[in-house]
Amino acid sequence: MSETANKTNRSLSLFHSTVLNMIDMVGIGPFATLPFVIGLIGGQFLYAWIAGAVVSLIDAMIWSELGAAYPLAGGSYNFLKVAYGENKLGRMMSFLYVWQTIIQAPLVAASAAIGFSQYLGYLVHLNVWEHKAVSGAVIIIVTFLLYRKIDSIGKIGVFLWAGVLFTLGWIIFAGISHGNFLQPLHDINVGFKWQELASFVFGQACVKSIYSYLGYYNVCHLGGDIKNPGKNIPRSMFISIIGISILYMAMNMSVSSVIPWQQIQQWQKHDSNTFVVSIFFERLYGVAAANVATVLILWVALASLFAVLLGYSRVPFAAAKDGVFFKIFAKLHPTKNFPHVSLLLLAAFAFVFSLLVRMGDAIDAILGMRIIVQFVGQAVGVVLLRARKGTKELPFKMPLYPLPVIMAIILWLIFFCVTGIAIIKSFLIVFCTGIIAYLIYAWLQKQWPYKN
Repeated sequence: MSETANKTNRSLSLFHSTVLNMIDMVGIGPFATLPFVIGLIGGQFLYAWIAGAVVSLIDAMIWSELGAAYPLAGGSYNFLKVAYGENKLGRMMSFLYVWQTIIQAPLVAASAAIGFSQYLGYLVHLNVWEHKAVSGAVIIIVTFLLYRKIDSIGKIGVFLWAGVLFTLGWIIFAGISHGNFLQPLHDINVGFKWQELASFVFGQACVKSIYSYLGYYNVCHLGGDIKNPGKNIPRSMFISIIGISILYMAMNMSVSSVIPWQQIQQWQKHDSNTFVVSIFFERLYGVAAANVATVLILWVALASLFAVLLGYSRVPFAAAKDGVFFKIFAKLHPTKNFPHVSLLLLAAFAFVFSLLVRMGDAIDAILGMRIIVQFVGQAVGVVLLRARKGTKELPFKMPLYPLPVIMAIILWLIFFCVTGIAIIKSFLIVFCTGIIAYLIYAWLQKQWPYKN
């Protein structure tokens, strides 16, 4: 992205950037993935949430070094372009990032819509087709809410996010008040075997938990607005991950201290009672309180979907404005001044995915689509940048380099394999078609590799 395009007013403090980061992390994820993780590994479920936090912290070292060195709007889009050469391979890498965004962003939106329909099932009995209809309808409603000027969108966003931390806080308070809060810790090693931590099933559970941590790097996408980015971008990520991991652990302990993990595991095996947190409140406070809690969770799902489509619709737009993606995505609405082409395309894909994809498959696909180009690509990019430019000018240098890079690459590749053959094939299709699309685009624009 051009230097001019990234000159913004740096108005966000460490506190503000950390709050925005944490809000972006807490969507429908922890509510939807809780039964998945318990269904996979039973009483050892807390280990998966710890592993998700550890992986996020390791990867955050890479994001911190890149974000502190290149505090520009756009995050990964800029990192990949700079690391691999702005007029060389970097153009294709940043193009591929945008290309995969057109697939994985709608998957994220679809997962929020599916989570919404699952919890709505507690309030109103829905059959399979009605669940799909609700998911699709939610996508349409949120797209309508976003189809307006950005100033009114900000007010809607604040209203939606107001209930997120309150909902998590209520869950944790309810579990502690119940008086059995620490029981899951006592049960964590019942039947435990060390080899299970290296199993395919544990890897699957980690994929689900990592999905709930995604967003710890949101501050990098806001890099142009952060005060003292060399210090505040890394600090914001580490504080966010540690804070959210504590909240997630406490939430899981609260729920499983009221509903035994064995029962949740049985529900998961039979694909029933997917609204676990609603049942948690029903057992503690009765149906009326559970209804209120369910409405709050629906609120969180709606806010998550709102934020996803709002943020990701700007990625193809920014790339098109920068001359690295198809020009049609640079179009703004003639009167409302927002990237309507980008928004409508992502919403259309999200609508289709919400009808066709199951929640568990969506979570696997979301991570699988990101790993190679974005996470592994950036890890390799740090090595390339250090080799080319050295470390003297780096505001933040990751400790124990290159160990975090090596660990991140190995872990991401393991999780990529764990997502399954179907997801890997889907990624390869997206990746290969992206390369073909880039080569056609580059030929038309006379860019690398046709012109250096």
